[in-house]
Amino acid sequence: MSNSNMTISLAQLVRRGRLYWSSAAGRAHWQAERACIGPICERLFGAHSLHLGMAPPLTDMCPIRHTLTWSPTRELAEDDACLVCDPTRLPLPDDSLSLVVLHHMLEVAPEPHRLLQEATRVMADNGCLVIFGWFPLGLEGMHRVWPRSRTGMPRCGRWRTPGRLGDWLAFVDFEIERVDYCGFRLPGRPAGNAKLESFGRRYNLPLSDAYMIRARPRTQQAQIIKPRLTTPAMGRPLLGNTPRMTVEQEKKQVSEVD
Repeated sequence: MSNSNMTISLAQLVRRGRLYWSSAAGRAHWQAERACIGPICERLFGAHSLHLGMAPPLTDMCPIRHTLTWSPTRELAEDDACLVCDPTRLPLPDDSLSLVVLHHMLEVAPEPHRLLQEATRVMADNGCLVIFGWFPLGLEGMHRVWPRSRTGMPRCGRWRTPGRLGDWLAFVDFEIERVDYCGFRLPGRPAGNAKLESFGRRYNLPLSDAYMIRARPRTQQAQIIKPRLTTPAMGRPLLGNTPRMTVEQEKKQVSEVD
């Protein structure tokens, strides 16, 4: 796919996504997800964060005040702090962001693996990666059994379980710290029931429409190797495990060196 075709496809996708997130069902899911990410955002500090998605940013309560957003075209850019680019080629240096939010992008992005790699590239070593996804085993996911129901938002795209995304994250040397479920509702009812949402989140039941993954870079334990230094004359190690030698062995080594 050429760059122009990719831009057109992403622009159409963003327009459809914004229509959904401005609907009553979209706003209800957005509120549930904002409440889910709130406790994480309140504990984060840093200079910059990035929200990659089609909905309004969820991190307005975060102490990281400089939040970048994304748009495929200038026409769809909603503020001055918007990156107009291919999401798999972010114009940002490595390790430059304290928080990256991938908001329901891996389901619909043309190149989800490259998108995830790019999101992890720009994140600092002490930063936090948050991924929101639609849960294929929830009520909304059950409606996707018939292929015809997968044409509109939010049921289009490829939905993946947190376990599957855990494999993707391991490939880029990230690990999942926690998975939280949000967007609980009764069959035939929209999301937004405060009591049901509170109950589901309290016990973190995997019965919701969406989930939130919190991931960080893997910390690798450095193996400390003790140096084994030797004296020019004796050839004996000064550091590390020193073997015991008899007086006769020491005299023999001295005579051999002389």
